[in-house]
Amino acid sequence: MEQLLQVGVISSTHGVRGEVKVFPTTDDVQRFRMLKQVILDTGKEQMQLEIQGVKFFKQFAILKFKGIDNINDIEMYKGKGLFVTREDAVGLGEDEYYIADLIGMKVVTDEGETGELKDVIETGANEVYVVEFEKHGEVLIPAIHDCILDVDVEKMQMSVHLLEGLV
Repeated sequence: MEQLLQVGVISSTHGVRGEVKVFPTTDDVQRFRMLKQVILDTGKEQMQLEIQGVKFFKQFAILKFKGIDNINDIEMYKGKGLFVTREDAVGLGEDEYYIADLIGMKVVTDEGETGELKDVIETGANEVYVVEFEKHGEVLIPAIHDCILDVDVEKMQMSVHLLEGLV
């Protein structure tokens, strides 16, 4: 299981005082209000940044980090991911999973076909799992109780039922 979970990506700077516009990769942009720190993955290292201020603009979060007071100090990090530790992540409800824990999971149908979960598409109604099967190729499986029979994050395995018309 991933120990760091992505909550956003720095899309651009905002003003000249070191603020950044962050595209949220979490389902609730308001969670940034509760965060005290994030981890910036620069590609070479991971930097812990303390959040000093949070504002919102359209679908973006505008973040101000402690000690970064100039546009030149943050501009080089455009396009880089912001992460939280699993301990700082939002708690999950029943039948909820972190996407990072699902990607790469082995998928087995109730008929014994095997595949691998490659991606998760978030739609308005429910998520859709993109699964690459050996026999069927890429199949889009809605994350509903009729299709998803069991998810075992520890074993990295999911049991599914392919409804008629999905293949």
